[in-house]
Amino acid sequence: MTGIKIPVVLVSGLSGAGKASILRALEDIGFNAVDNPPLDLIETLATRLTGKLAIGVDCRSRGFDAVAVLDVLARLRANPALAPELLYATAGDAVLQRRFTETRRRHPLAPQGRVSDGVAAEQILTAPLHEAADLVIDTSDLPLGELRRLVELRYSEGGAAGMVVFLVSFAFSAGLPREADLVFDARFLRNPHYDPILRSRTGLDPAVGAYIAADPDYDQFVDQLRGMIRLVLPRFVQEGKKYATIGIGCTGGRHRSVHLIETLAETIRNGGWNLLVTHRELARNAAELAAPRPSPHSGLDSGPALRQEARGVPSPRGESQPDVGVAPPTPDSTPDRAGEA
Repeated sequence: MTGIKIPVVLVSGLSGAGKASILRALEDIGFNAVDNPPLDLIETLATRLTGKLAIGVDCRSRGFDAVAVLDVLARLRANPALAPELLYATAGDAVLQRRFTETRRRHPLAPQGRVSDGVAAEQILTAPLHEAADLVIDTSDLPLGELRRLVELRYSEGGAAGMVVFLVSFAFSAGLPREADLVFDARFLRNPHYDPILRSRTGLDPAVGAYIAADPDYDQFVDQLRGMIRLVLPRFVQEGKKYATIGIGCTGGRHRSVHLIETLAETIRNGGWNLLVTHRELARNAAELAAPRPSPHSGLDSGPALRQEARGVPSPRGESQPDVGVAPPTPDSTPDRAGEA
């Protein structure tokens, strides 16, 4: 139709960070997906194929060069019939190494060497794309279902226009969320961990929420959180942000932070924002509980953790002992998934 630009999404980033999953999600919402064509064919594909187009571009592409990719992107942007974007997928070094180890795949830039060397080389090689990206998605703590929802919100027809807000609860002892724009500390509020009835529950439980809300400073804290969010989100949009991450942490990431994220989510939804919510430590614990156990006969690990979304899954641990050794279900983490580690 006249006047409507055709979306073209270049998907790049680090190997093992979820590019193949992103391409599949785009394909599921109507994009024609092409993975790693030669760079000199990208313009031809964008101008001759009909319909929305998603193109995977990374170090496996023939003639790959970050500056050359940016040159192609500039030419696509000069075409009045196209609406191109650059999406960059990333993840933490330890997460990437674990994913390659689980799938027993070799890193494309270190086929005979250490995965860590390949990760470091690719970070340097793709740094200009990271800096120039319209949207950077860090999949370190993003379950596959949440990644797909993010892609759908951002790129589906009639879907989200404007910024997507990602809320995450977490345990400070397990580290801050990567790419977080705002981080709040809830550790000063009364802790349900010390109530033996509430200890095994999560912040999704109404009784846990009522216990936390009984803290004398709770109402003032929540009011100030809401005021801060109402102030900064419109300013983020003015600055051109496509994706904002807000984290709330507590000691174990199971009670106070979870309850506050759910409370804040209600405010953000009522404000009409596009919203994704994840509870990092609950997801990590669910991944551990769902992971197949090693076979007593083979002595080998029977496979990586199953992918499951994990909101509200209770943990056998108390909040003061968060599970920090198991990563959440992640994109492209099983060996039968084509395209990446």
